[in-house]
Amino acid sequence: MTRTSLAGALRSPLTFSVLAGLVIGALFLVGTGADPLTAYEAVVTGALGGDGIGATLTTTTGVLGLALALAVPLRAGLINLGGDGQMVLGGITAAVTGLNSPLPAPLTVVLALLAGTAAGAGYAVLAALCENRLGVPLLVSSLLLSYPAVSLASYLARYPLKEPGSSLPQTRALPDGVALPAFGDSTVTLGLVLVALAAAAYWFTDRRTALGYEIRMTGLNPRFSAYAGVERRGLTLRLMSVSGGLAGLVGAIGVLSFPYRFVDGSLTAPGYTWTGLTAALLAGAAPLGTVIAAFFFAVLQVGGLAMERTTEVPRELTQVLQAIVIVFLAARLRFPRRLFRKRVTV
Repeated sequence: MTRTSLAGALRSPLTFSVLAGLVIGALFLVGTGADPLTAYEAVVTGALGGDGIGATLTTTTGVLGLALALAVPLRAGLINLGGDGQMVLGGITAAVTGLNSPLPAPLTVVLALLAGTAAGAGYAVLAALCENRLGVPLLVSSLLLSYPAVSLASYLARYPLKEPGSSLPQTRALPDGVALPAFGDSTVTLGLVLVALAAAAYWFTDRRTALGYEIRMTGLNPRFSAYAGVERRGLTLRLMSVSGGLAGLVGAIGVLSFPYRFVDGSLTAPGYTWTGLTAALLAGAAPLGTVIAAFFFAVLQVGGLAMERTTEVPRELTQVLQAIVIVFLAARLRFPRRLFRKRVTV
């Protein structure tokens, strides 16, 4: 690696945005009378220490899954804001499948994952059809379609599928064995592996296939890609089906993990969709960057709780950090070139 390439990486808007966020966050901490070093140390140790790494990886499963789901269309300049609806629909479909499947438990798990993925994909395609056939912008159609999906899942969890005698809006527990295998005694399940495989498939498609090239070119210059023969309507349908399928898969993973049932609001409360969108935007929808950004935000989420316990600094500070990073990234600011003038090969 040369110092030139290293300097280019350090001068990038992404590096500037992250460092600017950390500096401004430190100023907020100083203003509240807290020690920035102690607070940031609490975030890192709380998220990556022995007591927190399991929670971080569990959070990463949801954040990364939705980040990938939203990065796939975003790579082509398409914005899918319906992640919540597609995820919840995938979750309730997985719950219905798990509760009613006559197959053995291992096959029921597979069937529930496939059913949740298919439900999310089909619902996302509906948003794409609204744009292709009715002229409704994808950003609007995907967002508005989330509300009936979330409401339907809430109704099913509160009435037809509600656990008898429970005061909580939740479905009956899945049968014994209908659950994703966990790693040891942690809450980390096979779902993390499935999401990692999806990330690998996204990277391979993006970098090694003609479809990936078409997607990138459409995102960079839609008019050029149309002139080159890329059919935008068909591409929108394909990308939205993949996007919704990934969101539905995350919902199914959530239901097939503890507490092994669909609980109304449990999938949307952590804010996976908006955190995932933030990660995808931060990375410019690039596959590897999306993975790194999703893990970064998962660390902030889990570490923010540890920081609040250790330093009494509200965990909302981590959300402020996310917002600052995105604002600076949108401004495309970078360090001055004069700081990196030396170009000596190492």
